[in-house]
Amino acid sequence: MAPNFPPFNETSLNTPNSAIAEDDQPKVAFAELSLHSNLLDAVAGLGFTHCTPIQAQTLPHTLKGADLVGQAQTGTGKTAAFLITILQRLLTKPIAPEERYASEPRALVVAPTRELALQIEKDARKLARGSTINIASVIGGTNLERMRQQLRAEAIDLLIATPGRLLDHQSNKDIFLDAVEILVLDEADRMLDMGFIPDVKRIVRATPLGRQTLLFSATFNEDILNLARRWTEDPVEILLVSDVKPAESVEQRVYMVEHSLKKNLLCNLLRNSEAPRVIVFCNRRDETRQLCEYLNKQGISCEMISGELPQQKRVKTLERFRKGGFQAMVATDVAGRGIHIEGVSHVVNYNLPEDPEDYVHRIGRTGRAGATGTSISFACEDDSFLIPELEKYLGHELTLLHPEPELLR
Repeated sequence: MAPNFPPFNETSLNTPNSAIAEDDQPKVAFAELSLHSNLLDAVAGLGFTHCTPIQAQTLPHTLKGADLVGQAQTGTGKTAAFLITILQRLLTKPIAPEERYASEPRALVVAPTRELALQIEKDARKLARGSTINIASVIGGTNLERMRQQLRAEAIDLLIATPGRLLDHQSNKDIFLDAVEILVLDEADRMLDMGFIPDVKRIVRATPLGRQTLLFSATFNEDILNLARRWTEDPVEILLVSDVKPAESVEQRVYMVEHSLKKNLLCNLLRNSEAPRVIVFCNRRDETRQLCEYLNKQGISCEMISGELPQQKRVKTLERFRKGGFQAMVATDVAGRGIHIEGVSHVVNYNLPEDPEDYVHRIGRTGRAGATGTSISFACEDDSFLIPELEKYLGHELTLLHPEPELLR
């Protein structure tokens, strides 16, 4: 039976039974959710005692097997929400090894990018610590043959995948999806934007009817709702009303600066000792590479990440940045979503993004988990015209500043 979704508009976010006002939610302790002891210990070991709003609203339903359609961005705790749902099922409903077959995962998470898939896998391993749950990921840019051998030799409990590489393995008969009990489609809006929906449709068709399906999207429009109608059955709807706005813990500034002076301004800001870990966003790959080379020549420890880098190098760069191996990471929007890096003090938009939603995702890399952060954007003659639309989207005016002369030398 297809769900009866209301027409999507601004007011629909405020209808009862679907919208969450984050600040109004009662605290829900993980201990109240009857989680498996291994899972509860893992959550406690990570330092978490109470659910985030999205977790408090989703888990009571998804732990009972309900389908779910949720509006939630990264940084809200949605990843842990669906991973806890998956791991609880795997831990409480184990299947004897002699009844399992290789190549048949019990749970499948589909994510649009390799970085997000790897982050989900990392989070899953933390939550599955102390258990025998077998977790694997299949993503582009990794050794296809080695992964094929693992898939054909092992019974995988939880598989995290990007659409293209998953279909490669499926067509090679390395993976069979007819035993999937839980299917998670993460960042459905981004998969739509990236042209992955035909691939995802093929993946969904390969999974059995009667599965539990959880679909998450940062935004909702008619296309996303149509997909939800096709892929879920009588779902619980959770719309996190404050998700589309930047965290209040992020101070936002915009420097009005000539294009020719942007590099000077950036160097002087990075030499500030109060900016120990910074992500600098550019709109183009070539500018990312050139800017990273320039910063290193100026004695600023810097590395870059963009879609042109091999996957193995991207992963190593992110890991070094997490460990404080260098001060500044220059990135395209490949790092704007789904990358959780603790302790990012500043985000710099070297170029203003054309899409206001990308601005929100970018600055969401700082000010996470209760910490404060600073977002600094450069607006020059090439992109300052984007400011009015951005302010309209944010619902408030931005602080526009002219840099002090010493910052431009």
